[in-house]
Amino acid sequence: MSAPHTIDIPAHHRIVSVAEMVALERAADARGHSYANMMEIAGQKTAATILAQYGRVSCLILAGPGNNGGDGLVCARYLHEAGANVRVYLWKRRTDAEHDYEGHFGRLATMNVPTAHADDDHGFACLHSWLDSSVVVDALLGTGASRPISGQLADLLAIVADRQRTQHFHVVAVDCASGMNCDTGEISPHTLAPDLTVTFAHAKLGHYQFPAAGYVGRLEVADIGIDPALSAAVRTFALGPDVVRDWLPDRTRNSHKGTFGKIMLAVGSESFPGAPYLACAAAGRAGAGLVTGALIRPVWSLVAAKLPEPTYVLLPQAEGNYIGYVDGAAAGRLGAALPGYDALVVGCGLGNVPPVRAFIQNLLDMKLPPTLFDADALNCLAQIDGWWLRLPQACVLTPHPAEMGRLTGLPVRDIVARRWEVAKEKAVTWGCVVLLKGPYTVVAAPTGELAVLPVATPALATAGSGDVLSGLIGGLLAQGLDPFRAACLGAWLHGMAGVRCEHQIGAAGVVASDLLPQLPAAMQLLRASAGQGDGTVGDDS
Repeated sequence: MSAPHTIDIPAHHRIVSVAEMVALERAADARGHSYANMMEIAGQKTAATILAQYGRVSCLILAGPGNNGGDGLVCARYLHEAGANVRVYLWKRRTDAEHDYEGHFGRLATMNVPTAHADDDHGFACLHSWLDSSVVVDALLGTGASRPISGQLADLLAIVADRQRTQHFHVVAVDCASGMNCDTGEISPHTLAPDLTVTFAHAKLGHYQFPAAGYVGRLEVADIGIDPALSAAVRTFALGPDVVRDWLPDRTRNSHKGTFGKIMLAVGSESFPGAPYLACAAAGRAGAGLVTGALIRPVWSLVAAKLPEPTYVLLPQAEGNYIGYVDGAAAGRLGAALPGYDALVVGCGLGNVPPVRAFIQNLLDMKLPPTLFDADALNCLAQIDGWWLRLPQACVLTPHPAEMGRLTGLPVRDIVARRWEVAKEKAVTWGCVVLLKGPYTVVAAPTGELAVLPVATPALATAGSGDVLSGLIGGLLAQGLDPFRAACLGAWLHGMAGVRCEHQIGAAGVVASDLLPQLPAAMQLLRASAGQGDGTVGDDS
């Protein structure tokens, strides 16, 4: 199974490593778009973003010694020319003509912009005085800085952070917050938490990895004139409305339930009767034309009483100590009912006991439609030798880190530390789509694409949320989406539903069934958002 190579990723959604960004800038310079031009545009775009967000307010620019500091000086000039009250505070930056390579400091001097240097500011008296500004711009260290922050810079940032807690000025990071590792997502204890980050050409890996993702604020990606064709090979990207909107299945008026696909869900046990309700309901809310729950009788009697819309296939349950779970031989009954179905979801609430493991093993011997394995199906797969060699051709796995640990044999801490790399490596090795759950969920394709969902909401940290996601993705598979697009769109809609629940109900108290009515609302808002910019998941809520 392979994800299609025809995904059109807008340039401003592509995510690059520090090395990739360096290579892009070098290639742009070789084509005649000089480093000086890129710095000029970067500073101008940063100033324009600040003016649009905050107006012509008082601004303190903290400028360091490298290109990031140069961006800050250009930003200061444009802010001053726009009528803002600007002051510039330098750290380790040479100001003599020999080292003022593009003349940015000299131009500020001729404009009488107030400047001070940390080396000459005894006791940081000037810094303390200038922190009465409305906006503080962090242009101290850029994306290439990876050394620990210490000494004078640590003291400087500590003063700013202390005043930020009491004075509540806005902090704007240029490219990234100082002390952020833009490859790994690690941060320094001295890193400032910005309200806004203006990054250039493309977001960096660290912007979307925790803990650094908590030190970004609102992320603006500014075009600095690098030809998008230079980054066309980048296959890591952030999900947004303008990426996933066109993947929504068409809803023609000349249609019937068969038009929108048929999905079977083999889910649930007496211990977990809520999982089949949530998964089946979510598949219907995703727009599937026919939803069928394949359940054991005790679970069917509970779910059917609450959810009348699906049809049901009764599966035999195990006997003896495992009564209340599906029997291994039930795979034959399910297989006989599967012809004509467009998608299958397996796992939610099944339980991890021997007869369920036999059921999963028997399913792997059958010809299956596009299939999603979740929860206990994943736990059972992990106990089958060479399980990935027996997966259906079109397949999605949706583990959380602990389940991923069982599938891979890796410690959970290693998976959490290397979520992107592990998901990408295993999607290629296993030949299937891997959706690794968590704050900023990642979706990896066997062809190397990796998408990140920039959503982290406590509303989704509730039992049953994953069952809703599985049913949702399964419903999209049933409507003809390939596994990668179905997983990405499903993750995006699920995230939007969570954000909307958080806004409407609160960060606490959301239960999984609250997500269900938000799914079609999220789809409708996504359709209506065409032409309204790229936005983020929360923009429409």
